[in-house]
Amino acid sequence: MKRRNFLALAAGASASTLARPNVVRAQGSAGASSVLKFVPQSDLTLLDPVFNTALVTRNHGMMVYDQLYGLDSSYNAQPQLVDGHAIEDDGRTWRITLRDGTTFHDGTPILARDAIASIDRWTKADVLGQNIRAITDSMTPVSDRVFLIKLKKPFPLLATSLAKPSSYCPVMPERMAKNPTSFQVTDIVGSGPFRWVAAERMAGSLAVYERFTGYKPRNEPVSFLAGGKIARVDRVEWHTIPDAATAAAALQQGEVDWWEQPTADLVPLLKKARNVRVEVKDKAGLMGMIRLNHLQPPFDNPAIRRAFLPAINQTDYMIASMGDDHALWNDRCGFFLPGSPLATEAGLDTMAKGAPDYDKVKRNLQEAGYKGEKIVLAVPTDLASLNAMSEIAGDMFRRTGVNLDYQASDWGSVATRVMTNKDGLDKGGWSAWCNYIPGIIALNPATQSYVRGPGKSGTSGWPDLPKIEALRDQFLAADNLADQKHITEEIQLQAFQDIPYLPTGAYTPPTAFRSNVTGIVEGFPLFYNLQKS
Repeated sequence: MKRRNFLALAAGASASTLARPNVVRAQGSAGASSVLKFVPQSDLTLLDPVFNTALVTRNHGMMVYDQLYGLDSSYNAQPQLVDGHAIEDDGRTWRITLRDGTTFHDGTPILARDAIASIDRWTKADVLGQNIRAITDSMTPVSDRVFLIKLKKPFPLLATSLAKPSSYCPVMPERMAKNPTSFQVTDIVGSGPFRWVAAERMAGSLAVYERFTGYKPRNEPVSFLAGGKIARVDRVEWHTIPDAATAAAALQQGEVDWWEQPTADLVPLLKKARNVRVEVKDKAGLMGMIRLNHLQPPFDNPAIRRAFLPAINQTDYMIASMGDDHALWNDRCGFFLPGSPLATEAGLDTMAKGAPDYDKVKRNLQEAGYKGEKIVLAVPTDLASLNAMSEIAGDMFRRTGVNLDYQASDWGSVATRVMTNKDGLDKGGWSAWCNYIPGIIALNPATQSYVRGPGKSGTSGWPDLPKIEALRDQFLAADNLADQKHITEEIQLQAFQDIPYLPTGAYTPPTAFRSNVTGIVEGFPLFYNLQKS
């Protein structure tokens, strides 16, 4: 399938002035040339990418778990653990064959029953997966390597759905996948090119992975999440360094090899540093938002959610997150990735065209019936981009006169709270938080889960938006690009009425790495293919 068709149908100071880093030295490490030291965006608190969809958990998951299908660099779904499939019964039956000789990290073979259990668990948790679950009659093994998925109606995007790059379907042993989605899998027996080293985990400081020698890569070039995933380093260490200056100094001095998200103020310094490269690897980037809790007052009222639009000046959020380099951000961002084939600017003029209009927001709130209810803004202190956006959001809420409770804590605590707690504020609940999603999932209404409105079965915030759900069903049934574009525009216009979230812009954060690290795959942080000389 061509890229255009996929997008439519699935619709891609010097170091001496800084504090000297104190990077943990792992005991028993392999030789320096085979160890890659990486500074992630935040500490790895949650390990199960089905239980939790935080991007740091997704990045971890892509190391230790493989997918049945993976997206290539043109965003086409390609077989990964799958050898191939046949579509039968007028599109209602998929006969899927697994590759021969693939194993889990405990040495057991990857079997059809493992794949079925993995799909089953994912379809209970993911909003797109839930759509697939609703039209699935059965999933049954035919043999150890072959299984059938029988559908109630044709769904041509099944492989594309199983290739989702975020909130994705990891392949794990049946005994693990049988756990409910409310239970976090912590015994990591994966299917990917790296093995989790649980014994060396140091909370808040260190996560360790080793090359899985039993991994059987595909015999083809690597391409994003598809192809031959060859681990070329023996060991990967994730060093959590919350202080940006310390992380920058560690990178310049060669004590770490790769810093995922350097802060905007330190990017110019790193660009001048000897033996350091600063590049944008993830061209789809991220899309920022203020996610609102639709289950609790006052944001259970759509008029109150809409009231804040005149105070959203995306430029403010982007400068806070990324600095003044406009080449790295876009402040004309709706609910779909700017510049992608289905993107639209419909409804953008409902947001601030210049300085935020706080007086208009106050009038809107009064007309909407705001009664002074407390708004709890959950803020991560150790994730620089989200912390910066939270400061702008907090200032906006204060200037509009709402009863703001600005609650700051570590990212792990915030993530657990906002993704699982549906209770009221008196029981540890929340009202709003700043978040970002990978731009690659916002190419189209099929995969943009945060614009969806399936209620409590959906993503954090749990909006119940029946008009958007109906339009999305129309999008999935549309068979030509013109209709898909029209429906996408209608979805965005409806989203500016329903406000699943307040969009704060799109941006492409650069990453920074030592010049002796080569072969980094384009996209979010992936650790196969790269080499360290």
